[in-house]
Amino acid sequence: MRFHRSRYRPRVWAAAVLVATASLITPSLTAQAGAAEGAVVAAQVLAGGEDDGADCAVPNPGSPAASSMLPDPFKKLNGTRISAKGDWRCRRAEISQMAQRSVYGQKPAKPAGVTGTVSASSITVNVTDQGKSASFSASVSLPSGSGPFPAVIVFGGLGADTATIKASGVAVINYDPYSVGKEGTARNNKQGAFYSVYGSSSSTGLLMAWSWGVSRIIDVIEQSGGNILKASATGVTGCSRFGKGAIVAGAFDQRVALTMPIESGSGGVPILRGIPGESGSQPLSSAYSEQPWLGDAFSSYTGNPNSLPVDTHEILGMVAPRGLFVMENPYVDWLAARSGSVAALGGAEIYKALGAGSNITYWSDVQDGTHCAVRSEWKTPLQQNLQKFLLGTGNGSGVFRIAPSKSGNLSSWRDWQTPTLTDGGDGNGGDPGGGTGGDPGGDPGGGGTNGTCTAAYRNVNSWPGGFQGEVTVGNNGTSTLNGWTVGLNLTSGQTISSLWDGVNTGTSGSVTVRNSSYNGTLAANGTATFGFTATGNSTPAPGNLTCKSP
Repeated sequence: MRFHRSRYRPRVWAAAVLVATASLITPSLTAQAGAAEGAVVAAQVLAGGEDDGADCAVPNPGSPAASSMLPDPFKKLNGTRISAKGDWRCRRAEISQMAQRSVYGQKPAKPAGVTGTVSASSITVNVTDQGKSASFSASVSLPSGSGPFPAVIVFGGLGADTATIKASGVAVINYDPYSVGKEGTARNNKQGAFYSVYGSSSSTGLLMAWSWGVSRIIDVIEQSGGNILKASATGVTGCSRFGKGAIVAGAFDQRVALTMPIESGSGGVPILRGIPGESGSQPLSSAYSEQPWLGDAFSSYTGNPNSLPVDTHEILGMVAPRGLFVMENPYVDWLAARSGSVAALGGAEIYKALGAGSNITYWSDVQDGTHCAVRSEWKTPLQQNLQKFLLGTGNGSGVFRIAPSKSGNLSSWRDWQTPTLTDGGDGNGGDPGGGTGGDPGGDPGGGGTNGTCTAAYRNVNSWPGGFQGEVTVGNNGTSTLNGWTVGLNLTSGQTISSLWDGVNTGTSGSVTVRNSSYNGTLAANGTATFGFTATGNSTPAPGNLTCKSP
């Protein structure tokens, strides 16, 4: 792994800041605002390139102390915490380097030569680097109408709702990842286009090799002139092992505007620290040995994930502020959906800190347990995410629908608090922006106060038989508030099914929620939030909010 210092590119981030600032002029959370947020992401996709943090100086992290808690995504390797949105650019680079070193293996820089063609039916890719060459191809299926079209790269043709994708006006690129990195090979004899260039004994695992293949497809689309496909509007998706590949592809190429992993299981979305304790989940040693998906270096962590310098909540955060739609299956224990929900909740904290809270969607609350089935519950949020991030219309989704049977508790996994990041940065980047972080369509609710402690409720989203709510706790005093407890009354028929960033007593009727260990201290004018999903009608909204501090 190379830790390096390169020259900073300020103009790229200045352009992103200008677009982000322009999008925030109108605070309305309407379809127009959602489209503006999507345009911000598209502009950043074009401006940032494959890895916008490639010029960041990343120090050698050494061997961090083992911890059962999830690493603080906001804490830099020098021990300080980021304080501005622009700081995330180089903090993300640190996470990327550590993840490559310990989990996935290295993703090489863009090859010396990438050429190819794009037609209405296929994409060809030719790569030359380090005196070696390789080629692979992918098929293209265009929607009706006239292009150029946005496109979703579908790994392996498994589990993706391609009918809805095409009906939405988005092309489908059918990508065979095995042409880039084959399964069924020994770790010292890996095969496929990636390993033809970088060696069959490369320590890079298949997931990163597949990600490299996605990046080379995007290279060719960029070079094609945009007559058939739009380079700034590319998504990735896949199910099961290909869901693992999709999240790695989206995390390690910032030109991917929308990342949609499906039922990815161990080695995919679920937190690595949580898998050993989740009954029935695929053990890390099994995920490592089943196929060379993960990098060779991960062998030393299969029995000791607490020693990892990173975890998957940070990998999801690497996608921010771009679109992310995580789909999981709570019926197959092997897939570790509880650990997946914790990863998504942790990743959502990064999105919130960047002001892009409405750009991440998580959905495991489904009725059919068939692995990699096309599900009716996912159709509407899929359409919403395609519209917002690839088509530049609509207001997105930004909802969390966690299956009660596989609801993880982020509070049990973190001892850090999400900071309130200012605009700007420390000279290593501009504001990544990417959205207002507001509710894509929810209505504000009631509020309560007791002295300096305030509480306000809003309905984030609702659906037949359930809804998602959020409570913002504030300190309107002039001194620090140490600890808070919120009371609220749920109306008849409303029952909390999952709650995060707080500890609740009761699930129906009169409910109290006290702070978690990491979000109880609020500076003057500071805020914290907790969220929950509940069964029942969303109206009337939970009311009679009170807030008190010790």
